[in-house]
Amino acid sequence: EVKKGEIVSLIGANGAGKSTLMMTICGTPQASSGQVIYDGEDITRMPTHQIMRKSIAQSPEGRRIFARMSVLENLQIGAVTSDPSRFNKDLGFVFDLFPILGERRQQRGGTLSGGEQQMLSIARALMSRPRLLLLDEPSLGLAPMLVKQIFDVIGQINKDRGVTILLVEQNVHQSLRLAHRGYVLANGEIILHGHGDELLANPDVRNAYLEGGT
Repeated sequence: EVKKGEIVSLIGANGAGKSTLMMTICGTPQASSGQVIYDGEDITRMPTHQIMRKSIAQSPEGRRIFARMSVLENLQIGAVTSDPSRFNKDLGFVFDLFPILGERRQQRGGTLSGGEQQMLSIARALMSRPRLLLLDEPSLGLAPMLVKQIFDVIGQINKDRGVTILLVEQNVHQSLRLAHRGYVLANGEIILHGHGDELLANPDVRNAYLEGGT
């Protein structure tokens, strides 16, 4: 469950099912059982393009930007489901969040650094004005300074715009420190859940994810 206005962190080992859950929310693959309920509506069997028009956006694992398109063209793709009259305002918003993208707006996405590509992936998702933002491993492969910047931006998006965020992240300390609540996933099942600070203090979580993973 992710309540309106929350940041909810989903943690677990590789192969636990975190990214699969993210993709299932977006309709690919479709759930083999159970339901995905969004804003009171069952979206389990909806095709992905219809789900994306319900103010849900994803920044996927591995960024998956359009490498041959410019930064600006990637952002235009992200705005396809949004009101065209808001484009310039939304563009200004993401350039305020990530000034380097404004400087590189005509540069091909594939020539950006890893950190800049991650910024572009998040910015592209924000161009659709989502109410629910799915972030899959936003700090993966980034230098510590950039990791802090990315997490600061995630907090800002939630606080200033009220965007609800479901966050999958291997950096357990950062993600739980930021999150209002968290879930621990193992082999496709929820084994723990609670407030972010509660999970950070939980001996099992600390042993498995924060103190050497023993």
